[in-house]
Amino acid sequence: MAATDPDVDPDALLDRLIAADVVDEADDGELTATTEFESAHAVYRDSYLELGDEEFRRSVADVFDIDGAEAADRIEELGVTRAELAAYLTLQSFLEEPPGAVELATMAAMVVEVAPPSPVPDGQRELEDEDYEAFLAEHERAVVFVWKRDCVPCERMKDDLDELLAELPEDHAVAGVDGGAVGAFRREFEITAAPTTLRFADGELVARAEGRLRADGFADLLERAFGEN
Repeated sequence: MAATDPDVDPDALLDRLIAADVVDEADDGELTATTEFESAHAVYRDSYLELGDEEFRRSVADVFDIDGAEAADRIEELGVTRAELAAYLTLQSFLEEPPGAVELATMAAMVVEVAPPSPVPDGQRELEDEDYEAFLAEHERAVVFVWKRDCVPCERMKDDLDELLAELPEDHAVAGVDGGAVGAFRREFEITAAPTTLRFADGELVARAEGRLRADGFADLLERAFGEN
């Protein structure tokens, strides 16, 4: 779907994505999708990423008002993907004044390459598959939260996070993981839900709780782990 029109200026389109709060640019130049855009994007991804081939061709034909044969040609020649179609439709609905089809297709291809926002709260150390073992080995006692994007219980639990952490002894390290990005972590600790709260001692999992926790539930988790707060 990426445009080949030489008149299309990718830098100008990126500036527009940033101005429209589709994309955030960090001081180091790293780009991430905004939470607001990603929430809208998730709806289209859920609808379009699993389309069968015939449904996909029909969707492309409908979106660009072309017949099925031309849609099949575009998919083949331009390498149109389901992810790009989902991003295109999200941008079309998200932008107050969407540009023309060529520019919008270019923007969609750019958005697909941008990382989604992490669900790990600001200020909480984020672990990845490459470093969680070192983190657990480094800290005698630790709590790790498993978060997920587009997760209502996660967002509600984050609202209570300061109150929860007030229950935590000072000798505990705290970190979080993006449950959608840490396959090895999920497999090792059999994570099947978000949010999930894990308490570790000497690198070993000693207590866990699935679902939203409030302060009293978090205190219960601490009690179950060691018999003391």
